[in-house]
Amino acid sequence: MTDAPATVPSPELLAAFEAYERAILANDLEALDAAFARRATTMRADAAGLLVGHEAISDFRGLRGGVPPREIVRLETRVLGPDVVLLVSVSRYRDGGQGVQTQIWEQVDGQWLITAAHVTGRAQAFDRSVWRTVGDPLSQGAWEGPLAGLTVAVKDLFAIRGYRIGAGNPTWLRERRREQATAPAVSDLLRGGASLRGIARTDEFAYSIAGANVHYGTPPNGALPGALPGGSSNGPAAAVALGQADVGLASDTAGSIRVPASYQGLWGLRTTHGIVPRQGMLPLSQTFDTVGWLARDAETLDRVATWVLITDSSADDPEADLTPDAQLPRRIAVPAEALACTEADTRDAFQAWLDRAAATDQVDGVDIVEVGDLSAYLEVFRTVQSAEAWRNNGAWVEAHPGALGPDIAARLEMASRVTTEQERAAQNELSRMRQRIRALTDEAILVLPTAPGPAPARTADGPTIETVRAATLRMTSLAGIGGLPALSAPLLTVPSLLGPAPVGVCFVGPAERDLDLLRWVRAIEAATQDASGN
Repeated sequence: MTDAPATVPSPELLAAFEAYERAILANDLEALDAAFARRATTMRADAAGLLVGHEAISDFRGLRGGVPPREIVRLETRVLGPDVVLLVSVSRYRDGGQGVQTQIWEQVDGQWLITAAHVTGRAQAFDRSVWRTVGDPLSQGAWEGPLAGLTVAVKDLFAIRGYRIGAGNPTWLRERRREQATAPAVSDLLRGGASLRGIARTDEFAYSIAGANVHYGTPPNGALPGALPGGSSNGPAAAVALGQADVGLASDTAGSIRVPASYQGLWGLRTTHGIVPRQGMLPLSQTFDTVGWLARDAETLDRVATWVLITDSSADDPEADLTPDAQLPRRIAVPAEALACTEADTRDAFQAWLDRAAATDQVDGVDIVEVGDLSAYLEVFRTVQSAEAWRNNGAWVEAHPGALGPDIAARLEMASRVTTEQERAAQNELSRMRQRIRALTDEAILVLPTAPGPAPARTADGPTIETVRAATLRMTSLAGIGGLPALSAPLLTVPSLLGPAPVGVCFVGPAERDLDLLRWVRAIEAATQDASGN
């Protein structure tokens, strides 16, 4: 292979490059679109990932906004072939730092256009859409222990001594007092040897499922650039998916761990209601709030769950009998109603995975079951959640008009209209539904896609987001109503506009069998990988 010759760019190419730079500084979206070849193979990449296709690149650019003022201080040119030129430029920002842009320009119908681009931005201290406060570490854990070496991103709902709880809202944060004690869910991890990496963002009052925050921005999706991260544990999930923390400590009310885990290809465990102490955690809905964790791999999640869920005496005693009191059900029950909520590509991928799982020695059989109208479950869930959310936050909301983003404000305004009679009736129906779900998990593990499909694009319109949200909550409310452990495992990959996208498979098991459930799913994953030769 011969070296590509270094040349001075032609006047036409140089003019096209300079016009592109002016368009970047002016955030001229029309001119930027015109600079990229309108091909399905056109590529753009940066630290967040790869976008393929003119449409995906255009959608991303519409969300990014402009770049800070900069100037090109160096430009290198290499000819790759007839009418194909590589340009590498170094930019210096007026407020400090520099970046590098690499572009392949091709002459198409007499016009120079970009067919591939890679951007290396200037180094950032931290992404404020992901983190509220971050350190190296922010708080050192015990120097020895089963969690030594792990770093934790804590959702901004948990008390940490010396810091305020922010709850995703700057007005709330300003008015809070510094916490006098650290929440047990945080201190337990520190005692086990994990260190606190920082306090990570959340949707306002954890009352959302998409992962957007109008005050601090929307964190990136670490697995699918240009997609929503999932909420309300968006900050911890993004931190883990981006490799900035090993573990995310979060809450799950209506899917706030499971949905971001599904969207970003993570393992996420919602624990049995009440099994992990919730003291020091800002509540949204006490009937459904529970604590859990996110991790990039099952082994890390197992380390955390083992430390927290097994008593200290058992964890420290090598002679302790940790055998489950009863065998975990090994049959899989798939709710037919959940499949009806699922997008076609996700349903097909789930069925293919289900066939592989059923062929392993870890599964005794698969049944399609009917759990009832999921809209009825969601209505009961939403009524109880809304009533409690208003009791927890209503006085503050009324005293701070305009302090909330429009979506959260509208949700809480609706919550304010739930009557005592409606809540009482919903609680009665909730008890009946809980008994039904728990009876099902006595005989089998409920298994379903975690979400209807992959993460929506950040450019998706309001009605689309609301449709996805409603379908998602129909699926996630089953575990919440049951008060049961639910594990989202990153087992599916489906096509999307933004590229191959992760979707989780959710396993809902018997109460207080969280660790057994996790280890059974790990065994299934290993067996299906062995069977496929991966």
